[in-house]
Amino acid sequence: MMEHSVQELTPLVGTRPACRALGLAPATIYRRRRPPKPRREVAPALPPARALAPTEREAVLQVLHSERFVDASPAQVWATLLDEGRYLCSERTMYRLLEQRGEVRERRDQLMHPPYARPELLAERPNQLWSWDITKLLGPAKWTYFYLYVILDVFSRYVVAWTVQHRESATVAEQLIAQAVAQQHIARDQLTIHADRGSSMTSKPVAFLLADLGITKTHSRPYTSTDNPYSEAHFKTLKYRPGFPDRFAAIVPARAFCRPFFHWYNHEHRHSGIGLMTPESVHYGRADEVHAQRTRVLAAAHAATPERFVRGVPRPPDVPAAAWINPPATCAATH
Repeated sequence: MMEHSVQELTPLVGTRPACRALGLAPATIYRRRRPPKPRREVAPALPPARALAPTEREAVLQVLHSERFVDASPAQVWATLLDEGRYLCSERTMYRLLEQRGEVRERRDQLMHPPYARPELLAERPNQLWSWDITKLLGPAKWTYFYLYVILDVFSRYVVAWTVQHRESATVAEQLIAQAVAQQHIARDQLTIHADRGSSMTSKPVAFLLADLGITKTHSRPYTSTDNPYSEAHFKTLKYRPGFPDRFAAIVPARAFCRPFFHWYNHEHRHSGIGLMTPESVHYGRADEVHAQRTRVLAAAHAATPERFVRGVPRPPDVPAAAWINPPATCAATH
């Protein structure tokens, strides 16, 4: 629109005064009035005289594709041929010929890790799915630690076994799992044990033990802490407890702290994830009895002062019927 106004004013006052009046750059107007230059035809580049002839290129490719050299790099081929007194072309030319055919890549067979599957695990009763992990407890000096092993029942949140040791060890893990299995009277093909991918969790002694006991083992994906949420949440409960020290002076005080903590956690702690029941009551089948008792107490409170309960007779929270690690999308949507 502004250029059209310039064209109208140019016969009267000239191009530059018209551009100044309209705030346009004269160079822009002059450039747009100039007819486009015809494109020059560019002749195709001729191959240099030193380039390989088509027959020579084909001969080089036959050597590179031969059974002898098909898995070798051009540098290896070039050096081998030199040692045999042959020179076909430079190493760079070999790369260039392969690149023209889309064959410049890692030509050796590579060991590829399969994609790690997202674990989807369901527990509908105690001693069906356990989760175990190891966490560090700070020792008396910098870079010193004690190692807390914990095996947790996913359905009831009950700690079935724990120990504090000086180091992370597959042997300790093996003995702790065997002890827990014996104490809980686990039958073959009853239990799945889930863990992350630490060295103790993936060790051969632990794997052989679980296979001998008929226990299925699963692992989290690498660097995915949400694949082992129950153990992670339990360690957070431990380390946020009042009185949890910044450091432990020795392994005996560490064990002395953990002993009452695990008794409290199993027998006194009302866990929000299991309807505010204690893990012990859920693990040993007393949850329905406790729920019924709570229901009677709330009903009596409502009968005594109904005006205080504007929403009717209150009910205690239900105990979940299942516990998932990574529920499927369809299951998560229904819950």
